[in-house]
Amino acid sequence: MNKIKVLLVEDETSLAMILSDTLEAQGFEMRTAHDGEEGLRMFDDQKPDVLVADVMMPKMDGFEMVRRIRKTDSRTPVLFLTARSAVNDVVEGFELGGNDYLKKPFAIQELIVRIKSLCHRVSAGNIFSEEQEGGNVSPDNPDAADLWLSIGRYRLNVTSQILQLEGKDTELSHRESEILRMLVESKNNVLESKDILLQLWGDDSFFNSRSLHVFITKLRHKLSADENIRIINVRGIGYKMIC
Repeated sequence: MNKIKVLLVEDETSLAMILSDTLEAQGFEMRTAHDGEEGLRMFDDQKPDVLVADVMMPKMDGFEMVRRIRKTDSRTPVLFLTARSAVNDVVEGFELGGNDYLKKPFAIQELIVRIKSLCHRVSAGNIFSEEQEGGNVSPDNPDAADLWLSIGRYRLNVTSQILQLEGKDTELSHRESEILRMLVESKNNVLESKDILLQLWGDDSFFNSRSLHVFITKLRHKLSADENIRIINVRGIGYKMIC
């Protein structure tokens, strides 16, 4: 069985050494960078299975590093390590394309479980991969590999994560695009919150459910030009998109 290749980007040298040595002893193949710029270069060179990144780092923080990575790679799972746990900070990480987070200090065993869980979700197809999903070919360019979904007057380019209305493009975050796609695929039916949370966050904790609510609010605003589109909150169950 191939080892899971992990790129760890952590500026605290002692912590990075402890994590790297422990994970290697547990059978992972480790690569380590100590700031966002080095992490970005190593990500391109090493093509890891999982990226584990601190948020607060010199030269380039973890959020900016992942923002740049997600321009060309939407599949590799990202786990943020952070001493910040405010809802807005965590939501920002998810919006940029993060798949999970751990608040410092944490148990190394929990980190190991999270990494293995992310890899399992990728292999099972539960982490969104535009290139492997079916969909409609863009009517403007039938030879393109872009995947499109119709939402009332809007069109969602799943591949580039662009929401289009009458020629005007709105760029969505990775997380917004995933949630919107799930809603569209279940339109006019109730989509349970726990299904969204388990698929995209990995667990349905209260904290993650609050983050989901923030994303739903943002999507409602971005779809507000079409009055026939509604995302209804079905209390205690989930959401229903009507369009």
